[in-house]
Amino acid sequence: MIPRVGTPPLPETSYRLRPGAYAVILRGGQVLLTRQQLETHSEVQLPGGGIDPGEAPIPALHREILEETGYTCRVSHRIGAYRRFVWMAEYGFHAEKLCVFYLAKAGLHTGPAQEFGHTALWLSPQEALANLSNRHDRPVLARALTLAQNGQRPRKGRAPS
Repeated sequence: MIPRVGTPPLPETSYRLRPGAYAVILRGGQVLLTRQQLETHSEVQLPGGGIDPGEAPIPALHREILEETGYTCRVSHRIGAYRRFVWMAEYGFHAEKLCVFYLAKAGLHTGPAQEFGHTALWLSPQEALANLSNRHDRPVLARALTLAQNGQRPRKGRAPS
């Protein structure tokens, strides 16, 4: 079973399933994140996002990373997943976000981020852990860094702790 993080679903509220693919991207001891400028504040995030209808997770991940950072990447393997129940104001609905995480290595820098309001951000692992806006992504990042440092792959079926 995929673990739930954050607040439980609200009673009598309908949630749309919103699958997404996200990556921990490493290069030379640094982590690639994206800074998204919103109306009132900015957020530092793992690159990735929603999987469009008919799209497979890995192609969606490549698309999202390119849009949000301007980088290509090479996905190595899946590192975990979680579910989160949220109000998605930009879409106007409640969503059950099914977030799947992958470990990847940075590829070519093709130019600036294509998606408005996004900027690529390279940080040390410690800075990345301290600056991620979504606290639920921090254990995923910590686990990915440990796996990468030890040259390990996750055991099948193991969710991030």
